[in-house]
Amino acid sequence: MRVAGLARAARRRILRGAAAALLAAQWLTATAALPVEKIKLPAGFHIEVLSDDVPSARAMTLSPKGILYVGSMDGQVYALELRNGHVTGRHVIASGLQMPAGVAWHDGALYVSAVSKIMRFDAIDSHLNDPPKPVVVTDKLPTETHHGWKFIAFGPDGKLYVPQGAPCNICEKDPDRFALIGRMDPDGSHYEVVARGIRNSVGFAWHPVTHELWFTDNGRDLLGDDVPNDKLNRAPRLGMNFGFPYCHGGDTPDPEFGKDHPCSEFTPPVVKLGAHVASLGMRFYDGPMYPADYRNNIFIAEHGSWNRSKKVGYRVVRVITDPDGSHARQQVFAEGWLQPGESVWGRPADVLPLPDGSLLISDDTAGAIYRVTYSAS
Repeated sequence: MRVAGLARAARRRILRGAAAALLAAQWLTATAALPVEKIKLPAGFHIEVLSDDVPSARAMTLSPKGILYVGSMDGQVYALELRNGHVTGRHVIASGLQMPAGVAWHDGALYVSAVSKIMRFDAIDSHLNDPPKPVVVTDKLPTETHHGWKFIAFGPDGKLYVPQGAPCNICEKDPDRFALIGRMDPDGSHYEVVARGIRNSVGFAWHPVTHELWFTDNGRDLLGDDVPNDKLNRAPRLGMNFGFPYCHGGDTPDPEFGKDHPCSEFTPPVVKLGAHVASLGMRFYDGPMYPADYRNNIFIAEHGSWNRSKKVGYRVVRVITDPDGSHARQQVFAEGWLQPGESVWGRPADVLPLPDGSLLISDDTAGAIYRVTYSAS
């Protein structure tokens, strides 16, 4: 009996090994289909496909155990087990949610945005194969789906920051409900508005030194190809107003709502990012891998235009700036998802530095996560 049992165990090990080899071969075949060789990067930087099996990948967050959680626009939340820069396991931990684009990690739990709700998955790192039923943190957010998907993140103050985009291209709505960034305690209590006049922020982070909030903001549509600019903003204190719906891009009065509200009333942007580039996820870089002059720079994923006569965006840019927002300038860091002839094979949605200093980029069109490394040699 013992010999037979050992034989069965040996067969199981062989089958598991064969299955793993088959999965690895399938992964290599699939990822080879994405033309990452078309992505242009500065000298010394290299890009690879971490996974091409994350449909509609949006915001990303990493747990201390090295589990990468990825939100989406297709109702699912993914978990990728990472080891030495490679995916060793993939899981769907939630499905059937309403545009769960945002994910955030806090105190052993994963927080997920789903339009009007924020949900929490407790101890999820230990239950990837049997996810717990989510706890509803709040269900009191607006139900409107126009700009209703949400990037979320925990700030240095331990509070969960949650934006609420304008439910329109251009409109004047309740400033305590729309076109803002708010925050709440991890249990959903003590909600307050942090900043107003923000048409739609789908990415924010805190400066590593000053701990001040910075965020991207998408400009309105239908004013022309070259106006208004998307913005990178800085909010060093509570209660600042960034202009929507009265002023766009820091210097463009709205033709319908801007007559009695000059742009000088509002906080100007740190950087004008360009019209219709669709600036989404952003992160500060403070990792050990990239050259020293990248420290505390900002990476921004530009999702790309949808209604411009000639496409723009579809890239990742780097913003170099002083901590107070002075001397700010931007450079193209990664481009090539937009090809000559205006063909598009991918759209960056979020960026996330890993502890080793490499940078992840999510792509909701290719359903992929890329990893960018650096080597001076």
